Formats: sequence, C-alpha cells, structure tokens
Amino acid sequence: MSAKAAPTTSIATHTNDDIYIRDKSLCSELIGKLTFTEMIVFQMLGRVPSAAETAMIDACFVTLMEHGLTPSALATRLIYSSAPEAMQAGVAAGLMGVGSVFVGTMEGNAKLLLEIVEDPAGIDAAAQRVAEEHRAARKPLPGFGHHLHKPDDPRPIRLFALAEEHGQSGTYIAALKSLSAAIDRVYGKHITINATGAIAAVLLDCGVPAEILRGFALITRCAGLVGHVREEQEKPSMRTIWETSEEAIPYDGTIPGA
Repeated sequence: MSAKAAPTTSIATHTNDDIYIRDKSLCSELIGKLTFTEMIVFQMLGRVPSAAETAMIDACFVTLMEHGLTPSALATRLIYSSAPEAMQAGVAAGLMGVGSVFVGTMEGNAKLLLEIVEDPAGIDAAAQRVAEEHRAARKPLPGFGHHLHKPDDPRPIRLFALAEEHGQSGTYIAALKSLSAAIDRVYGKHITINATGAIAAVLLDCGVPAEILRGFALITRCAGLVGHVREEQEKPSMRTIWETSEEAIPYDGTIPGA
C-alpha cells in the first residue's frame, strides 16, 4: 500500500522579502496591478478573469450588496448594538442569514441550470422537463419569483443587458431564459426571474463553480452589512426595533393576579 500523500496548498507562501499568492509576488505583481474583483477570482480559481468577466462579476457584487432592512441586516444591527466592541460579531450574525431563503437561492438555481445544460435532450427540452417536474411535485423554483417586483424584477433585466454588452451572455443565461419561458408555459402565468437566479447564470457563464457561488454572495453582503453597522453608529435604530417588536408581538399567557 502506497503512503498517503502529504497535503499541500497552492494558494500562498512567503519569504523574508515577499509574499507569494499562486506563484505571483504580492508586492510586485498583484498590489496595484489587480482590482479587488480580479484578485478574488485569482485567489479562488487561480486565474485572472477577463475584462468582460470582471465587469460582470463586479455587477453581481453591486447587485447583491444591499437589500434594506432584511433579517441579515437586522441581525447585524441588533448584535452590533449589543456588543459594539466586536463589529465582527454583528457582521457574522448577518452573514449567518445568507441561506436558502435569502440570497443563497442562487445555489439551487445553479443546480437546475447545470442539469439543463448537461441534459443530452437539449436546453429547451430539459427546461420543459424541469418546469413540469417542479409543477407536478409542487417544489419551489429557486431563482424565480419576487414578492415586490412584478411583473419583472428589474435587476436581471439590467444584468442580462450588461452581459450582452460585454459578450458574456453564454450557455447558462440561455438556459435560464429557456427555463423561464418553460415555467411560464407550464404554470400558465408569468413568474419573474429574480436577482439570485440571474446572478447564478451570470457567474456560471464567468466560470465560477456552482459550489462556491454562495461565497460570492457572502463577500458582497459582508460589505453591505458593514454599511449597516456604520449607519447604526450614526443613527441608532436598535432600541426602536426592540420596542417595536415588543409592541407588535404581545404576550398571550396568563399573569397571576393581573
């Protein structure tokens, strides 16, 4: 039996004089040479994205950074206000809310798109099958539907137009559009593609593996949550959130002697 190979890392090392990330000098080849978005892709995937890919990944970051007073932002504000000496605790609390209901649905949509693209029956036939299976099983459609934006979410419209502009409208955007048309036929009504659905397709077309799509959401939401921390510092809202919650959700038990 051969000995098990010792684990190694291909990401980073250092010498007395420099730091090396994927064999490139941090000081002479990366700092001042790569943008933050380019560096993210380079560090994660080991390649520098093209200008078009960088523009589209940037657009996805901008799209996902802010969502208003959603559960993740509220969690950040409440925890930060409870422990202002530990900003990281508030931001971490907010990031814990990036799941299957908010933002993280891009993973579910990516799985559908991969299934459609890899189906030997072809994109349109596979999209029709996926729509019919979800309707029959009454399964949710990740990446579709929005409680506010009707009939269409404006963010995918902008992202798709930008992808066309940069020559980045590829196989996965085509699969998403085919799935959208199939869903409308099968359900007998229009169900909008939402931002996470569009971003899943855009990032897949940029070569981002489906397994780390949520990581891109975490990166940009982290920045957005720091913004909520800053606003909480300048215009505290925690007390109002707390008191409003107590008023909106009254105690329904019995108090002896009351």
